[in-house]
Amino acid sequence: MSTAASIHSWCLTSTSTTVSPSNSLKNNKPTTLRPCARLGSSSSPSSPTPPPSLIQNKPVFAAPSPIINPTTWNEDMGKDYEEAIASLQKLLNENGELKTTAASKVEQITAELQTPADGKIGGYDAVERMKTGFVKFKKEKYETNPALYAELSKGQSPKFMVFACGDSRVCPSHVLDFQPGEAFVIRNVANLVPPYDQTKYAGTGSAIEFAVLHLKVSYIVVIGHSACGGIKGLMSIPDDGATSTDFIEDWVKIGLPAKNKVKSSLGSAPFSELCGCCEKEAVNTSLGNLLTYPYVRDGLVNKTLALKGGYYDFVNGTFELWGLDFGLSPSVSVKDVATILHWKL
Repeated sequence: MSTAASIHSWCLTSTSTTVSPSNSLKNNKPTTLRPCARLGSSSSPSSPTPPPSLIQNKPVFAAPSPIINPTTWNEDMGKDYEEAIASLQKLLNENGELKTTAASKVEQITAELQTPADGKIGGYDAVERMKTGFVKFKKEKYETNPALYAELSKGQSPKFMVFACGDSRVCPSHVLDFQPGEAFVIRNVANLVPPYDQTKYAGTGSAIEFAVLHLKVSYIVVIGHSACGGIKGLMSIPDDGATSTDFIEDWVKIGLPAKNKVKSSLGSAPFSELCGCCEKEAVNTSLGNLLTYPYVRDGLVNKTLALKGGYYDFVNGTFELWGLDFGLSPSVSVKDVATILHWKL
């Protein structure tokens, strides 16, 4: 029986199919790569068991599934389409030169959109790179630490929530040697934490809420870094606030308080020095923004949560870490906590 499914994926298999501390790794046969295709409609008893999820099986929230109503096809849609095709055909028949030009343009666009047959772009084989990377991980990490991955299959309970930049040079798990299950990591342009806003910044807010209330992390760490393109972009925004990008500049404007502080203190310094100072000051701005989240404030007051700022200088190979001290006087409410911050740099 033929099937429409095409095989474009690959799987790594070995004789060891169950991860447990008692597995004997030395008796395993060499791992092999084999092509595979998974059909969502398959219900055969021989279908492979899906890998365990790193999130606990029991739901954290219970919410009804959204109902998606597909667009209903009607006869008018068909008529509009047929009329458009007929009009185009008539135009091409009436103008021979236009027909030739149109055909040439279609061929050009088709050629531009076609993916190379070997899957390479610019001669780089991304698929092979990912395959060899996974083979290395499987052999050197996954199969050598079965106890860890058996534990992770039951759920996660990280101690850290980390905000880091999406810059490819500053992966926090690599720099700080975090192990799987140790850090809940959020990466974005310039490692910024926006203030509480259920509409504008729901993505960041949901991550913080999940980490603090459900994963119950003990530390939130915001890590800046040297030569940050996002901070350079922030420092380059004209004083009139004009922007030229769809998203980037509006996002990095979260760090405007840091920019203004640096410029007021070191306004005449070279641009590179201003950027370096702002890279650290933007971390402080993000730490302050974290206090706009009620569950973060509650965690700080109840001593179940701590905030840390960090800075990774990959040019000189150094890492700085600082904390956040604050206190409450009897006459001050939790909502006023942001007014009595004392930074330690």
